[in-house]
Amino acid sequence: MNQGARILHLRGAAGMAAIYRKISWRLLPLLMVCYILAYLDRVNVGYVKLQMGASLDFSEQVYVSGAVAFFIAYCLCGLPANLLLEKIGARKMLLRLMLCWGAIAAAGAFVREPVEFYVLRFLLGVLEAGFFPGVILYLTYWYPSARRARVFAIFASATLMAGLVAGPLCGFTLQSLRDYGALDGWQWMLITQGLPAALLGVIAYFYLDDKPEDARWLSSFEQQMVEQDLERDEAALHGPGAVGEDDDPPPALAVVWSLLREPSISLLALSNLLLLGASYALVFWSPTLMQRWGAGSHMQLGWLTAIPNLAGIVGMILIGYDSDRRRERRGHFFACMVLAAGGLGLAIAADNGLAWSLAGLTLATLGIAAAAPLLVAILTGMLDRRRSAAGIALVGSIGLLGGACGPALSERMLHWSGSAGMLAALIVLYLAAGAILLWALRIAPRRGGPDAGHGQTDKIARS
Repeated sequence: MNQGARILHLRGAAGMAAIYRKISWRLLPLLMVCYILAYLDRVNVGYVKLQMGASLDFSEQVYVSGAVAFFIAYCLCGLPANLLLEKIGARKMLLRLMLCWGAIAAAGAFVREPVEFYVLRFLLGVLEAGFFPGVILYLTYWYPSARRARVFAIFASATLMAGLVAGPLCGFTLQSLRDYGALDGWQWMLITQGLPAALLGVIAYFYLDDKPEDARWLSSFEQQMVEQDLERDEAALHGPGAVGEDDDPPPALAVVWSLLREPSISLLALSNLLLLGASYALVFWSPTLMQRWGAGSHMQLGWLTAIPNLAGIVGMILIGYDSDRRRERRGHFFACMVLAAGGLGLAIAADNGLAWSLAGLTLATLGIAAAAPLLVAILTGMLDRRRSAAGIALVGSIGLLGGACGPALSERMLHWSGSAGMLAALIVLYLAAGAILLWALRIAPRRGGPDAGHGQTDKIARS
C-alpha cells in the first residue's frame, strides 16, 4: 500500500470509528440503564425476603420455588421473544416487555399467598427472557462483528454495576421506607424498582431507532457507511448471498432445527451452560464464602463484594477492546477461563485467608465477566442474519439452564466437601467451558471474521 492510499485508509478507519462512537453514545447508556433495572427486578427478591418472610410467613422454600419458576419461564420464552422482536422491531418489543415487567415487578408488593408469588415470578421470567437476547440481536443491526466484543462487554457490564448498587439501594429502601404510609419497606422496594422499568420502556420507544437507516441523528452519509460496513461484514462471514433480505425467511422451526443439528452451535451452547452454571453458583455463594474467609459485618461484606465487581467491569471492557483490536476471540476466551480457574485455585491455596482469597476471587471474577461477551461475539459471528434471532436466544436459553442448576448443585458440593471442594468443581467447569468452545470453533464451518467459527484470523481491511 503506497503512502497516499495508506493516508486515505487511515482517514476512513478514523471516520468509521467516529461514527460508531456516535452510535455507542446514543444507544448504550439507555440500554445499560434498562439492563440495570432488569437485573434489580430479578435479584431484589433476595433482599425482599428479609422483611417479606416476616410479614407473610413465607418459608425459604417459597423463595427457592419462585427462583425456579423465574428460570423455567426465562428458558422457555427467550426464543419466541427474540423471533417476535425480529418481526416487529426492537422499539415495539422493548416497550411491551418493559411496560409489562415493570407492572409485574411492582405488583409483587401486593402478594399474600405463595401461589401469587410463584405466578408473578414466572411472569417476570416470561417478560425478562426477551430482553438480553433481544438487545444482543439489536446491537448486531448496528455493529459489524469486529466491533462487537467491546460493545457487548460495555452493555454486559451493567449487571456488575447493578451488583454494586443493589445492596446499598435495597438496604436503604428497606430501612428508610419501612412502615412509611400503609406499606412496608419491602413493598416500597418492589414498587420503586419496578415502575421505573415501565417508564424506561416508553422512553426507549421514542428514543431508540430500529436500524441505522431509521436514525435521523445520523447523516445520510453516515447511514450509508454503516450499512455498507455491515453488508461487507455479512458477506465476509457468510458469503455474498447472505446479505440479501428480499427472499422469504425460512420457517422458525426449520431454523431452530438447523441450529440444533449443527454440532458447533450445540457445543457453543454447552460451553455457555457450563460457564453460566459455574458463574451463577459463584455469585450465589460468594457472600457465604467471604464470611467463611473472615468478613465481619454486613457493611464490610458489602464493601468486599464490590471489589471483584469493579475488577470485572474494568476487565471485561479492556479485554473486549483488545479482542476487537487483535481480531481474535478464541484465545481471549480460553485465557479468561484459565484466569477464572487460576483465581479460584488461589482462593483454595489461601486456605480461608481473607486477603489472598479475596484476591483470587477478584481474578476469577475478572476472567468470568470478560468471557461472557466474548462468547456472545463468537456466536453472532457464526450466525447469518436469517438465523441470528433464533441462534442467540437458543444458546442463551440453554445456558440459563446452568443458571437454574448451578447454585443447587454447588450447594451439595459445599455440603459434601466444603468450600475447597466446591471451588475445585467450579475450576473444572470453567476449564471444560474453555475446551469445549475451542472444540466448537475447530469443527465449525470456515468463515471470515474475527476468529469466529473458523481456523484463521480474518485479514479483511488489514491490507
